[in-house]
Amino acid sequence: MGKSQIQNSTFMLASSASDAIRLVQITDSHIFSQPEGCLLGLNTRESLSAVCKRVKLEEWRPDILLATGDLSQDSSPESYQHLAEQIGELEVDTFWVAGNHDDPTSVEQHFTHSKIFHQNHILAGDWQIILLDSSLKDEVHGHLNERQLQFMTELLAEYSDKHTLIVLHHHPIDIGCAWLDNIGLRENQPFLDIVKKNKNVKGVLWGHIHQEFDQMIGDVRWLASPSSCVQFAPGSSEFSADTKAPGYRYIELLDNGCIETRVNRVDNIDFTVDYSVKGY
Repeated sequence: MGKSQIQNSTFMLASSASDAIRLVQITDSHIFSQPEGCLLGLNTRESLSAVCKRVKLEEWRPDILLATGDLSQDSSPESYQHLAEQIGELEVDTFWVAGNHDDPTSVEQHFTHSKIFHQNHILAGDWQIILLDSSLKDEVHGHLNERQLQFMTELLAEYSDKHTLIVLHHHPIDIGCAWLDNIGLRENQPFLDIVKKNKNVKGVLWGHIHQEFDQMIGDVRWLASPSSCVQFAPGSSEFSADTKAPGYRYIELLDNGCIETRVNRVDNIDFTVDYSVKGY
């Protein structure tokens, strides 16, 4: 690999109010340009609003919000503007990665708020967070090109004294859901090799799969979170929506390199999902 040509834009997080770095992950909101826009019969603006309200009720305030792709369903300016307004109300430093439904250029142009940042690298206490773009134009599956892999490699070497969380949209390992595993991160071995080689990688976090995933492989914790809208059924061989409520993930990055996390769902609100739909 040659030297990465990706601009390293680092955000320095001010000291946390606790001994841990506290994150919240909101993912796969699939917002439409029109307020009445629905995914599988569920109004995605309403479900995102319910998730954000639930985050506000948490007993402690996050230091960082990670929006991990498929922010919009249609890449429209209106969808990103709505997202910026909705998430901006949380007043939490927010960082994003693009998903397969997103146009990264449109995200940068319209996903704006004083608390939303475009940096792809965060330094926070004893941790660094590396945000990678796994999106491919006009493709559902993901890919990390050589520039992304080299960018990751350089930061892991430069900050070898930092515990590391890597964030992307597509799942880099199989999750036991055949139809989803077909549209995960393609040609994933170079990524997995880098993770294995660098012992400072403590966690990998993604979206895309619309379900909870939490697995330790060696010393690395592999995590994914429920969508803020429709859920997909774990273990399904073909497309299948789940009956679980929209949700999000809380994460604590401890100074000893450990990760503590939980998933919360807005199961106190009724949502209508059309389970007869066989795709999205």
